[in-house]
Amino acid sequence: MLATPRDFTLIQDADAAGQSGAELRLWFRNAELLVDDSRTRPMELNPDGAAGNPIAVGHWQAKTVTAQGVARECPAPAGTRWAGLRSLFGVMADDLVAIAGRAAQLVDWDRSHQFCGVCATPTVRERQERARRCPACGHSAYPRISPAMMCLVTRGPEILLARNVNFPVGRFSALAGFLEAGESIEDAIAREVREEVGIEVRNPIYFGSQSWPFPHSLMIAFTAEYAGGSLTANGHEIAEAGWFNGSNLPQLPPRISIARALIDHALQRLRND
Repeated sequence: MLATPRDFTLIQDADAAGQSGAELRLWFRNAELLVDDSRTRPMELNPDGAAGNPIAVGHWQAKTVTAQGVARECPAPAGTRWAGLRSLFGVMADDLVAIAGRAAQLVDWDRSHQFCGVCATPTVRERQERARRCPACGHSAYPRISPAMMCLVTRGPEILLARNVNFPVGRFSALAGFLEAGESIEDAIAREVREEVGIEVRNPIYFGSQSWPFPHSLMIAFTAEYAGGSLTANGHEIAEAGWFNGSNLPQLPPRISIARALIDHALQRLRND
């Protein structure tokens, strides 16, 4: 499962970016990372069109990790390419992909909050916390994190898997959806499962969480038990849904996602039971 490496340390101080010492600079064009042609490592060449000052991301393997955005039309230097993070799964080392995912979210936040959302004054980076502050009205903008529940429903020896309308044909996963303002995660689980497939659930049990930088989600995963209702895919979010066991599984999500970890864990528990 994709996770920030244990030897990574967060940096909050804006002054840490660009200081002397070993540095790993990650370059982004929108959500694309500059990598070598094999897509196995990020490239630190300075492309044309760099926009703004670098952002301090963290310390990792005796280096300061920084991130910087470039203009939308910036070409890749010779021997490099721009690559979406999803395309790097299973190609680039998981630790690098996880750190790049964190950095991509910070670059996107910094780019999209150059002006105050209240009075339109140009904002400045705070030095001691991750925020952009308006010098005119004092409004502060922090990196956006969008919490989303994930729920794998069980019914006896079976698990409920569904195919989102945006999934490749044949791929199924656990149900998921974003929290609404004022909801607890448990409220969101009951509502999303009901809205997406028409059933009720009970006894939600926390499994784990994962940062998912597409573009700024926090996936919070649970299992829950079927409590009634007729399984019916809603058609606009869920194309298909069904009950599966270990002998008739469809194509599952990649192992880098918490969805796969959740499914594998539930299947193992059901086998043991």
